[in-house]
Amino acid sequence: MEQDYESVIETSTITFNDVGGMEDLKEEIKLNIIYPFKNPELFIQYGKKAGGGILLYGPPGCGKTYIAKATANECGATFLNLSIVDILDMHVGISERKLHETFELARRKSPAVIFIDEIDALGNDRMRTGDNVYARTLVNQFLNELDGLSSDNSSIMVLGATNVPWYVDTALRRPGRFDKTIFVPPPDNAERNQIFKIFLSGKPIANIDYNKLAYHTAKYSAADIVAVCNLAIDKKIKEAIQSGKKEPITTNDLIDAIKQVYPTTLEWLQTAENYVKYSNQSGLYDAVLNYLNKRD
Repeated sequence: MEQDYESVIETSTITFNDVGGMEDLKEEIKLNIIYPFKNPELFIQYGKKAGGGILLYGPPGCGKTYIAKATANECGATFLNLSIVDILDMHVGISERKLHETFELARRKSPAVIFIDEIDALGNDRMRTGDNVYARTLVNQFLNELDGLSSDNSSIMVLGATNVPWYVDTALRRPGRFDKTIFVPPPDNAERNQIFKIFLSGKPIANIDYNKLAYHTAKYSAADIVAVCNLAIDKKIKEAIQSGKKEPITTNDLIDAIKQVYPTTLEWLQTAENYVKYSNQSGLYDAVLNYLNKRD
């Protein structure tokens, strides 16, 4: 049975040095994942152990998958990268079996980090699904796997990512399941500066003004910045083919590209603002509120 599911195992070569910014999130992950995995005896003395769950949420393209891959590599853990298509199946009971077998695989390969993107599709709020027995059964199976009632989850960390945390079942955020819910915002000015530097490293460039680029990309996601760089690169390649002469990428090339790429985070931030205003009684979205209230 194991062989059927090993395709979700990936080898990650990404480190935290490859991830621009996110210093607070990196420290959170080090304390809750990397240090317990690398120093289990010390944490046991304080009544803490490896394992558990962290829910990452925020606009698309801001590095949730990237940070998960770096986490697995940093702590030397097996990395299981789950997409919805790996689990969801139209036949009754198959999705639950796939989910169970994936967790069993992680237990056999522990220490392991399971990354589940679009976790809202697996852990959809049961208040919203109503009488949909299929959806409710899948959520219940997911909760059972996280609880590890009949299995040892002590060396398994589950990282979930979602763009719509307001659709995730509240039972998933109970202690012992996803203990922490962390907002992954669009990169700030310094982080955008670093993302440009990381992506353009090793490429033919000339006197890039990274501060200027960061200034003109407020609210851009990491993915948006990569799109900007690729657009500028494509333009230079086309020019080189036509002229037969390779020219370096300049700040102006990148500024021209910025004008053609729209920040994809704005729609998400507008939606999130509504939830902050009307559905934040528990303070779950305080980090979003703080982000919206500050100027970049």
